[in-house]
Amino acid sequence: MIGKLLPILLALIGLGAGVGGGMALRPAPQEDVAMENPCGDVEHDVESSHEAPEPEVESLDLTHDYVKLNNQFVIPVVDEGRVESLVVMSLNLEVTAGQTEAVYQLEPKLRDLFLRVLFDHANAGGFDGAFTKSTRMNALRTALRETAQKLLGEMVSDVLIIDVVRQDT
Repeated sequence: MIGKLLPILLALIGLGAGVGGGMALRPAPQEDVAMENPCGDVEHDVESSHEAPEPEVESLDLTHDYVKLNNQFVIPVVDEGRVESLVVMSLNLEVTAGQTEAVYQLEPKLRDLFLRVLFDHANAGGFDGAFTKSTRMNALRTALRETAQKLLGEMVSDVLIIDVVRQDT
């Protein structure tokens, strides 16, 4: 009989201790202090204070489109004939506005060229250790951008690395 009551008794003691601890550690209530003039002596224009500011159209970059390459790139990192890890990357291209369709038409060739660059980067140790160092990533971005520009010309202004993950095996 006592064996059946012991778990219930322990649960009630634990519940009571938790409620008591919560009440004891509760932060002190703060008083709301209203300030007469918290901003100092500033005159407000009633008409303009309720209007939302208009967005600056000049700051938007409408000269480029961003093309998301459909599939991720999977790059094996090989050491001494054994796959040590896999790197998975998602890439986007920054292209001149209106050139999205041209990129998609040449995507198979572009993917092949990018994989060659990524395999060379992996074989040179680019994905070993702290592979996300800015110097390593900048070298990879530059190589990818130059490769894309060889195929697509000056319509490509940059290659954006959206996601990069290394899974060690």
